[in-house]
Amino acid sequence: MMQAINYDRLAADYARYRRVHPRVLERLLQRGELGPDARVLEVGCGTGNYIVAVQEATECIAWGVDPSAEMLARARSRGDRIAFLLGVAEALPLKAGACTHLFTVDVIHHLRDRSTFFREAHRVLVDGGIICTVTDSADIIRHREPLADYFPETVEVDLRRYPSIPQLMAEMRAAGFAGIAQEVVEYAFETRDISIYRERGLSTLLLLPDDAFRRGLSRLERLAARGPIRVVLRYVMLWGHR
Repeated sequence: MMQAINYDRLAADYARYRRVHPRVLERLLQRGELGPDARVLEVGCGTGNYIVAVQEATECIAWGVDPSAEMLARARSRGDRIAFLLGVAEALPLKAGACTHLFTVDVIHHLRDRSTFFREAHRVLVDGGIICTVTDSADIIRHREPLADYFPETVEVDLRRYPSIPQLMAEMRAAGFAGIAQEVVEYAFETRDISIYRERGLSTLLLLPDDAFRRGLSRLERLAARGPIRVVLRYVMLWGHR
């Protein structure tokens, strides 16, 4: 059985290291056709990076829901233009038809009951409302740079954690969503800063045995000492409408 992760304890690290993926944000705004009349919910908002960026770009009405009180405390410290609500994906604290748009980013593999979540998402969206599930495919997990190269044990860990793309698409359809489509977005950059790996700022690193983590970190530190490291961040975005 995979160990549980305490996200209250990770709130400071998430606030310090997690950043918005620029291509994900770009597509949420463009393909979602978000504007000031939108009513947008992020489920599993954490410290608020994405929903804050969406609201600032569009002036929309916005909510963020997360089960971690510490994550939400960090999110609320960023301003009062977004309603940050304590709650779980399987029982969203919003009324039926409250939202025009709903999205999750790298959250779906954490949920205990995805089918119930998708039914809840269908409930809180208006007719014609848009859902976007941002996640990793098996191919992405196997080819993460530099994670899969230097911490290869994360591949099997996350292949067990993440549902497959066909499975997610089937679950979205079963909940009543139509027009299911997928796209892959990518953002690459170079950096010498490996703090997010050193501090285990990625949840998958917390699930590795200590010896495997130390071995991978030692190799990554040697690489960083020689020059910038190439980082490639890819996501699958699954779109549907109510």
